[in-house]
Amino acid sequence: MSGWARALYSVLTTLGQPLLRRKLARRGRQEPGYLEAVGERFGRYSQPPETESELVWVHAVSLGETRTAAVLLKALRSEHPALRLLLTHGTATGREEGRALLKSIGRPGDVQVWQPWDSPAAVQRFYGHFKPRLGLLMETEIWPNLIAQARSRHMPLVLVNGRLSEKSLKQAQRMAPLSLPAYGALSAVYAQTELDAGRFRQLGAPVAGVFGNLKFDAAPDAAQREKGRRWRQALDPPVLMFASSREGEEDEFLKQIRAFAQAQQAHEAMNSGAIKAPVGFKALIVPRHPQRFDEVAALVASHGLRLSRRSQWAGGPDECGDALRADVWLGDSLGEMALYYALSDVALLGGSFAPLGGQNLIEAAACGCPVVMGPHTFNFSEAAALAEAEGAALRVPDMAEAVRAALGWMGDADALGKAVNAGQAFAARHRGATARTAEALRACLDRG
Repeated sequence: MSGWARALYSVLTTLGQPLLRRKLARRGRQEPGYLEAVGERFGRYSQPPETESELVWVHAVSLGETRTAAVLLKALRSEHPALRLLLTHGTATGREEGRALLKSIGRPGDVQVWQPWDSPAAVQRFYGHFKPRLGLLMETEIWPNLIAQARSRHMPLVLVNGRLSEKSLKQAQRMAPLSLPAYGALSAVYAQTELDAGRFRQLGAPVAGVFGNLKFDAAPDAAQREKGRRWRQALDPPVLMFASSREGEEDEFLKQIRAFAQAQQAHEAMNSGAIKAPVGFKALIVPRHPQRFDEVAALVASHGLRLSRRSQWAGGPDECGDALRADVWLGDSLGEMALYYALSDVALLGGSFAPLGGQNLIEAAACGCPVVMGPHTFNFSEAAALAEAEGAALRVPDMAEAVRAALGWMGDADALGKAVNAGQAFAARHRGATARTAEALRACLDRG
């Protein structure tokens, strides 16, 4: 690795530790999980140190990556029952999901801690304490000191389900003295798509396979889907979901919802009758980040719209008077995306109406919920393009067109049914990445 670049980076990460502590304290006021075991971030652990190099380390930074890792880890554990896991995360939601994962597939000797802050001392303590024999980084996690010290310890470090957008490629190229040695020091990269693989190769990463996206192999929770379908059958109006919405997007969505409501109240034909829209609908917003639930609730109120929160429903929305009277439902719960998709007729894709790269649309398709997406899907470019080409999704230029397209789908039962079927076929057609990835990892896991 370029000595001067990593040396400067190491100084900055060391000096930045007090800032990280303050950031965690601020986040912890909204999400108490960030205040848990803060010392682990800096390589201070309550667990006894390992004496043997047995652990397989899996780093899944956030909620989405942890759910993706779960698909692979279940397959690996079925083939290697004695496998011991070291699971690390960077966010509170990821850690909570990881805790639930270990409850379902965990074995004695598995360990869960925070990802170490990427300063030389914290990373050295992490490796020295746990002595992992293999590391798996999920999707995008490139940390110069973690990678450099893994290489110096001759520990294989593999980037699994790797994705790299054009935007991220350009950012890495601007920081070439730091980023190129980091990518080049990985043991292998298993890319999602050929486009991802090509970008990784431009950074000198050792691409060892293009295996597809593990997210296609994640089956939506069957009990949640059944509950969502029951709730939907008990409702008259269709449900329009804004899935994994991001800051700045909800305001424009609510403007469109309010405009539609005002048009209906005035008995006006929406857009001069150019589209066939349902008589009425319920809007469901599920924010991407749980710390924003209250913020989004306040935003709904500021638009003069009536709100009902999922956390206040004892049963389904049909059993809650507030929900039936509300203009907007707030999905303020974690781990229920399959329920929300099954409850909804159409979903708008969060993160795609602002230049944020979009969110994963695969789960929506697998649940039979057609997707309307904005222009910004660079984080999931191939999946978005395939879904659009196969009729499971529509792409529009802005929020106004998104609501218009969604209402058009909801007002045309035949078109909506075709989109539902297309989405489920799309999700099923692209499975298989888990088996390919597990096969590639078999040699490493069989050793020792």
